[in-house]
Amino acid sequence: MRLAVDVMGGDHGPAVVVRGALQALELAEAIRELILVGKEDVIRPLIASSSVVSRVRVVHASDVVTMEDGPMDVLRRKKDSSMARAIDLVASHEADAILSCGNTGGLLAASTIKLRRLRGMDRPAIATVIPTPENEFVLLDAGANVESKPIHLVHYAIMGSIYSSEVLGYSRPRVGLLSNGTEESKGNELTQEAYGMCKLLDLNFVGNVEGHDLFAGRVDVVVCDGFVGNITLKTAESLAKGMFRLLKRELTASPWRRLGAWLARGAFQSIRSRMDPDMYGSAPLLGLNGLVFKSHASATDRAIRNGIRLATEAHQHQINDRIADMVEAAHVRLGLTTETTPTAPA
Repeated sequence: MRLAVDVMGGDHGPAVVVRGALQALELAEAIRELILVGKEDVIRPLIASSSVVSRVRVVHASDVVTMEDGPMDVLRRKKDSSMARAIDLVASHEADAILSCGNTGGLLAASTIKLRRLRGMDRPAIATVIPTPENEFVLLDAGANVESKPIHLVHYAIMGSIYSSEVLGYSRPRVGLLSNGTEESKGNELTQEAYGMCKLLDLNFVGNVEGHDLFAGRVDVVVCDGFVGNITLKTAESLAKGMFRLLKRELTASPWRRLGAWLARGAFQSIRSRMDPDMYGSAPLLGLNGLVFKSHASATDRAIRNGIRLATEAHQHQINDRIADMVEAAHVRLGLTTETTPTAPA
């Protein structure tokens, strides 16, 4: 596998991104070439003492996409940015995947235009892994598309099922459609039509799921449009942080509570480790003709390392080929002709 990393996109600077990428390279023999994209004079000193430098290639890019840039700036004003150059490497088949901590809108827009969509796909989706006490579920779309059609939700269900199976290891992932009730009649026109279509597919479709089902171990893939998905994701993240702050405040309110907290420190460390977003490190933009993984702007070196691990596993399991094949089979089962089937632009 050849992996391109946008070195310049993170909040903590290139050193953190490079350090995490080199750690991943040391652990993954499957990565035969790590391509670090960014300002060469910045990158070279960071890799000089690495034991795996022989498997590293540096591609110079003079510009940087900032969080203030618009989605189309990568294509129009910053063609020599590290993000644009890294995507170009995948488009030209010099790399098999890209990982970036940069501007999400820019990464999505540039990847969609430069890489095109998989055959049969109309829109890509962001797939985010969220841990629960019992399992991990894949939420998609987590924000790529504010508005969706029923066929898009069908595609999200297929992509999420394959990602959960191939990368997370669930043998037959339970796929649920996020709605305001479990009955088939619940939801709006979008979810009701998507429900009927998902029932016809070769998926372990469990029907509608509600918000309280997500963290109860009842579903492995949660499907919704990007508007609902992004709100769900950020609400879950905020709630988790709020609960930890509340717990810390209450456990340090008195000497006796501090003693109890010290005695239970092992349990608290286990909970923190279980809920640590760095365990997953990146979220894929599924549905593109190339593997694109997005890490958080504030990603640590550990998050970068684990994000690259996910990208490597996705490549090894050839998830794009599996997605394209399953989407094609779904269209046949749903009776969609070439005239009604969404396709990538020529």
